[in-house]
Amino acid sequence: MEEPFTKSREMVFPRSILVGHEVLPRIVDMSMSLGFSGPGLMITGENTYKSAGRDVEEFMSDGGYEMTVHLSGNATFECVDDAVSLGKETGSRFILAVGGGNKIDTAKLTAKKLGVHFISIPTSASHDGIASGRASLKSSTETKSVEAVSPMGILADTGVITDAPFRYLVSGCADVISNISALADWELSRKSNNEFFSTSAYQMSMMAAETIIENSKNIRPNDEECTWLVLKPIILSGVSMSVAGSSRPTSGSEHMFSHALDTLHPGKAMHGEQCGVGCIMMTYLHGKDWMRIRNALMDIGAPVDAAGLGLNSEDVIDALTYMHRIRKDRATIIGENGLSRAAAENLARATHVI
Repeated sequence: MEEPFTKSREMVFPRSILVGHEVLPRIVDMSMSLGFSGPGLMITGENTYKSAGRDVEEFMSDGGYEMTVHLSGNATFECVDDAVSLGKETGSRFILAVGGGNKIDTAKLTAKKLGVHFISIPTSASHDGIASGRASLKSSTETKSVEAVSPMGILADTGVITDAPFRYLVSGCADVISNISALADWELSRKSNNEFFSTSAYQMSMMAAETIIENSKNIRPNDEECTWLVLKPIILSGVSMSVAGSSRPTSGSEHMFSHALDTLHPGKAMHGEQCGVGCIMMTYLHGKDWMRIRNALMDIGAPVDAAGLGLNSEDVIDALTYMHRIRKDRATIIGENGLSRAAAENLARATHVI
């Protein structure tokens, strides 16, 4: 007799996504449509408050909302604890995250701990965390990816994001391109370990990556239409994680390489930049078209080698031989035992990373 069907899985998506020119004033309408009421907490930074946070505060105040502004630093567990304490003290019933990845990641975990919803208002698009339910938090020794909550709404003003340094947008594009190796790892684990696999999440993540790759020659600075083009796949990539219920569609061995760099040689390059270079090497190991990845990254102006990341050859080899220690629960092309130093050097040289 066949086993009865017993599957169940919860998927949490943003309910409202607004992307476009001069949409910042519509934050009040979005807040109201999502049922936000009472006092709110804005998590932002000094620079992002100047670029967008001050305007958001004024719009919300004019709309009858009482907002407490919290200037936060990097996304650390200590910063989250500070925001949670302030949220409890002020009785905040919702959160607005105005800033880049650090501020949005801080808001995600703060919202989870307070049991409230939040709206993601990116001032830059350096990675696909704009729309995801996972947060990357830094400690003194490593970067951890933790389960948080997805934004209830996303409001992305293309003018504000275009005004941010172009390097941030390039990093976001590289992060999405790196989905290619993450998906190859996921497929590998499905075949070898019978790991849960979501075809829908896979296709969403792949579509996001292919959109960036196919338009790589058109991605340029100071072009709001280009920002509009790029934001959609960045958001789609983040939403694919909600569909999968994990970061699997967007995070594999290339992210392990990036996290290894964060641990061994922190502060040298941006997350998406590191993932892009990692993707070149991991795609090579999968026997796929790594030159296509490299060319797309070059088209958008992203780093493709150690020098571009501010690293030397030994730094890259160090990370390649260390990365298997990260996310040991996640099967990837690297395997449980990782790469020998000789294999790591051969890989980096074969792909022109060193």
